[in-house]
Amino acid sequence: MYAAVLRTPYALRTFGAALLGRLSYGTVALSLMLAVTAATGSYAVAGAVMALYGAASVLLSPLRALLIDRYGPRRALPPMALSYAALLAVLATVAWRPGAPGWLLVALALPTGALTPPLGPTMRTVWGRLLSDRRLLQRAYSLDGVAEELLLVCGPLLVGVLVLWAPAAFGVALSAGLVAVGTLAFVTSPAVAGVAPVPKAGGRRTARGKIARDLRQPVVVTLGVGIALGAADLLVLAFAEERGRGGSAAWILAALSAGSAVGGLLNGAVDWRGTARARLPFLAAGLAAALGGAALAPGLPALALAAACVGLFVAPALTTAYLIADESVDDGFRTQAGAWVNTSLNAGSSAGTAGVGLLVGHAPLPLCFAAAALAPLAAALLPKGDAAPAAALQPQAAARPRGSRSSSSAD
Repeated sequence: MYAAVLRTPYALRTFGAALLGRLSYGTVALSLMLAVTAATGSYAVAGAVMALYGAASVLLSPLRALLIDRYGPRRALPPMALSYAALLAVLATVAWRPGAPGWLLVALALPTGALTPPLGPTMRTVWGRLLSDRRLLQRAYSLDGVAEELLLVCGPLLVGVLVLWAPAAFGVALSAGLVAVGTLAFVTSPAVAGVAPVPKAGGRRTARGKIARDLRQPVVVTLGVGIALGAADLLVLAFAEERGRGGSAAWILAALSAGSAVGGLLNGAVDWRGTARARLPFLAAGLAAALGGAALAPGLPALALAAACVGLFVAPALTTAYLIADESVDDGFRTQAGAWVNTSLNAGSSAGTAGVGLLVGHAPLPLCFAAAALAPLAAALLPKGDAAPAAALQPQAAARPRGSRSSSSAD
């Protein structure tokens, strides 16, 4: 069933190039943190670098997506990606040896994060150009989400191998090379040529108002999912350390990722009859129930099972949110719509980690798990809001005009 997606002309080439570039997002964070720590000997400097880099990357994601919509990926992505890669190369050079000036690394972090190219959102825009059948598009989004999940797991593992024989700064340089080569291969694909810029038109302010209403549901639900996931990362670590097995946290989080991959593949394989807007609250509620169930876990094996159950809802919820974002907008806003969903996920994850960090130590862990489950549960209760005509949302619809689509991913 997924083979039909990859057999689409230019799909495999374009998707492969995008994944090569997006692998850098899995390697850069750990590499940069390790490199700055080794170069300065200061966790405070490393924390400042990562905070500025992450904030600029997340908060400016919609603006970068706007540039893709306005000028087209072939014009907007190369200068963005090559500038980003050049700044990563400078960071790698500065951090290559101990004694690097911390102020310089901090100063470089902000512009580097600001230029992170939105390969994920742009790839989902391209999927919409390639696939007019809604069933195939759902499978493409599911495949995209599962692949991204695997990249974010494999990236840190690759860095772990690299630092055994090379400075951590080499991982930063590798990230620069991956994003540069992947982006150039991506924009030279004939499939990307079909994503043309949309000229400015009157009534854009009114259009943005309607888009804000239509995107409320996927953005808020994704924010709740992000809060739950960010909290879960810290809670799993606290749970494992409470039992004297801190190293087990990695395996429990791997179970969550594995569950997400399985859930994403199953979601893409089902020909859903209901609308995406109708499905999304149930997926968010299922995630909340699974995370709440983790509060009852008596030990690490049970927590790993609960984490896998949480994961079963993650990729389907995100894929469904991206589909809603895509079908809610017209040309000229599609990459931006997906980027807003992606931004809400990343912002929610940061907020969830910070919030539960304040709670852990002052409340029992079961109560912390239950509190973390409240965010996706509350989001699930949000009214669905405006929706496109039901016929347009049916996965079984035979076709849909080309030239519409978008979404997002980890920038």
